[in-house]
Formats: sequence, structure tokens, C-alpha cells
Amino acid sequence: MEQPVEVIGVPMDLGADRRGVDMGPSAIRYGGLADELERIGLTCLDGGDLPVPRPEERDPDGPAHGARAKYFEETQAVCERLADRVSEAVAADRFPLVLGGDHSIGIGTANGLADERVGIVWVDAHADFNTPETTPSGNVHGMPLAAILGEGMFGTLSWAHAPNVDAANVSLVGVRSVDPSERTTLTDSGATAYTMSDIDDEGITEVMAKALETATADVDRLYVSFDLDVLDPTEAPGVGTPVRGGISYREAHAAMELIHREAGDVLSALELVEVNPVLDRENRTAELAGELAASALGDLIL
Repeated sequence: MEQPVEVIGVPMDLGADRRGVDMGPSAIRYGGLADELERIGLTCLDGGDLPVPRPEERDPDGPAHGARAKYFEETQAVCERLADRVSEAVAADRFPLVLGGDHSIGIGTANGLADERVGIVWVDAHADFNTPETTPSGNVHGMPLAAILGEGMFGTLSWAHAPNVDAANVSLVGVRSVDPSERTTLTDSGATAYTMSDIDDEGITEVMAKALETATADVDRLYVSFDLDVLDPTEAPGVGTPVRGGISYREAHAAMELIHREAGDVLSALELVEVNPVLDRENRTAELAGELAASALGDLIL
């Protein structure tokens, strides 16, 4: 990669119940992100953090078009701001590396690439396929992929639905926690989901190769969103919503290395989300996030 990497921090925790992921961008930086990127010859430009409203100053049950979604208008404002920043970075021939914050920010990252056809690899323990009509919690960090694909009421919201993303080019990897209400929506959507059982049966490299083949078929750009909770909590304890039974440290690096080898020419945005330093141990999850970013952007063993 010859492009400079522009780091965009989004200290967002409006989309989740548990506090702390708003400190994720700072923790990842402190964990040595810039050093990791510069070590492999990349120029790292830090664009700072986007402004995000404080939940203490807002009403979580504000207007949501009659549906259940906490901090809905605030989430819209942050995602629109992020979409603009991602779009500006791409226009300036810089690679956007987005640091969360909770996973609701994926709506903004995807919409920032809206000028061309985009495929998505969504690496996450959760499906993130709820809508305001189906959510059991009202937390928007459980909705971003449904929003991007225009499911439910999101189909009428231009800030959320990214019509340049076809569900046929969306791959979920590492799923192991799916709400009953989102299972049907996901199954009917046309997106492809690879569970931890698939990874157990086939191995992470085979699964990721299939996911990339699906996501990059007839697209102009690839967007990879990596939720650190896809790793087992023994490897990454500092995440917003930990789920036992995840991938290992080595599997995570193997997956990211494969992204670089097989799809580095179309990779146009990378996002790392849900790092919660309040729950972390010696900043190990944040440090891992920086290492994984380097693997996706060209850090190979040989």
C-alpha cells in the first residue's frame, strides 16, 4: 500500500448499554498503533476524534420514528459526520482506518464509500442484524449491518441505508451470538454468514477465503469491519460485549493477513471497534487491535 493511512477516531458509546468503548480509540493509539503502521513502512496521519455527544446530556428515548432505538438522532449525527470524513479521506487518496467506539459507527463508514460498489467483510461474534422494530435491547450497536442493507425502517433512511452495498457481497465471519428476531432477517437477506462452527470445521483461512470471494465479486471497494469481540475473551478481554468460544490470537492474524494477500488491491477502509479499556488487562486488547490493523495492511511473516 502506498497511500497514507488516516486514523479517524470515533469515541462512540451511545449504541451500547455498557460504558467504556468511548475510550477505545485512545487505548488503541496508546497501544502503539502508529508505531505498528510505521514499522511496515506506512505513513500514519492521525485526524483526531470526531465529536460525539455525551449520553449524560441526552435522552436515550428521543424520537425514533415510532420504533425502539436509543440515542437514534445522536447516532445519525455521528454517522453522517463519519461518512463525510471517510469520503474526504478517500477523495484525498488516503486510507481511512476508523477506530471505535461501538459498532453503530459502521453505518457511517459504509456510507462514506457510497460513490462505488462496496463489498463488506463483517468480522464479529454478533450478527448486528436487528432493526428498531425487532431489537430486544434498543441498542443501535446491534443494528448496523441491517441498517447498511436497508432492513426494516432503515430502508427509508438515506443516512443509514447504503444502496451501493448489495447483500450478495456481504460476508459475516465468526458469528456465534444471534438473537432469534435477527436470525430470520439475516437468513432472508442474501448475506452470507460463517459461524464459529464453520471455522471449527474448515479452518479460519478457508472461511476467510470464501468470505473474501463473496465480498469482492464485481465490486470496486472492500470495507472490513473488525469487532474485537470476535476473539475469545481469553485473548481479548477488553471488549464491549464478550462472548466465549471465539477465534484465537493466531487465527485473527491469519484472517487479516489473508485480507491483505487476497484483497489488498480493493481494500478501501478498515474499522476496529468495541475495545473497552475499562474491562481490559494491561491494554492487551487495544494493543492487539493495532497489531491486527498492521496485518491487514501488509505486515506478513515473510
